[in-house]
Amino acid sequence: MPENNSQKRGLNKIRIITNVLTTALKLWLRSQVSQISDLEVEIKASDRQLLSGCIPWVSIFASHAIYQDLHITQIKLAAENIQINIGQVLKGQPLQLLQVVPVSGELIIDETDLNTSLSSGLLSTALNDVLDKLLPEYWSKSKHILWQKIILDHQQIKLNAILTSASEPIPLEICLHLDLLSGQKLQLSQIRVQQNQVTLLENSDPLNVDLGSDVDIQELKLTPGQLLCRGRVNVNP
Repeated sequence: MPENNSQKRGLNKIRIITNVLTTALKLWLRSQVSQISDLEVEIKASDRQLLSGCIPWVSIFASHAIYQDLHITQIKLAAENIQINIGQVLKGQPLQLLQVVPVSGELIIDETDLNTSLSSGLLSTALNDVLDKLLPEYWSKSKHILWQKIILDHQQIKLNAILTSASEPIPLEICLHLDLLSGQKLQLSQIRVQQNQVTLLENSDPLNVDLGSDVDIQELKLTPGQLLCRGRVNVNP
């Protein structure tokens, strides 16, 4: 009986630590976004691992999250060997990562959420960089660009934008084919840019976009109304 009671106390202690860590991780995740709907977190770890501040495996599911004005319809993530400040967490302090964490998962963004994200600095900066590469002469003359609409099709993106210049606004329609060239590179091809039905650029030569070493994408799929991305990204402390 005493042995059973001891085991129960041990299990209860670990359960408490797991609950504290789960709550702390949820709070940390919520602090990274301005809004989130459903959030589910699952932790798998032994008592020794938890008490040492190592979480060997975590899975996260969230829907309708907003990260830096980027609206994410659904996201599923899994991470391994996470080192955290366990001592401070058990004292009620915020969770902190102690080293880089490779996170793998799946990201889904519906076309509606993508259009709502046009004001996001992350998205608008990426689109601006693409336009600068496609039409540097127009970009240099523009004072501001307003991205109006994104339409998703089978591996194809259509963009509507207005460039404001010293003379008059310039409406643009951009069509391009998007493919995954490697884990760190995207390829834009079949590029066509029009202004009021007049073709300004029609380029069959592909344009490569480097995503950086912290990203490793395994799948990038565009279908009518939806973007799906599977891969890995490094989350820095």
